[in-house]
Amino acid sequence: MPVATLTLELAIEHAHSLKDRRQVVRSLKDKLRHGFNISVAELDESLIYNRATVGVAAISNSTSYLAGQLREVEEAARRICAGLGCDILDSFIQAEDEL
Repeated sequence: MPVATLTLELAIEHAHSLKDRRQVVRSLKDKLRHGFNISVAELDESLIYNRATVGVAAISNSTSYLAGQLREVEEAARRICAGLGCDILDSFIQAEDEL
């Protein structure tokens, strides 16, 4: 069964504390979960307050569907981040045919 992941590297320039960072990441995760049938998690617990890594995972019967879905998730994440005052520095989609 195909599995696809999306990794997003975030820059949160206005974050001056761990609380600021968590607020932005939590909001992004909640909005992505609400809009798509995906799993979202923060991947690192960095000591740097203005950087974060978020991972997205999805599973389906179709690899092409997953690729399209994660492209849509990435576009939505960019729009959401713009509203939250953060930027996506890098993104990476990886698809595998089996677990």
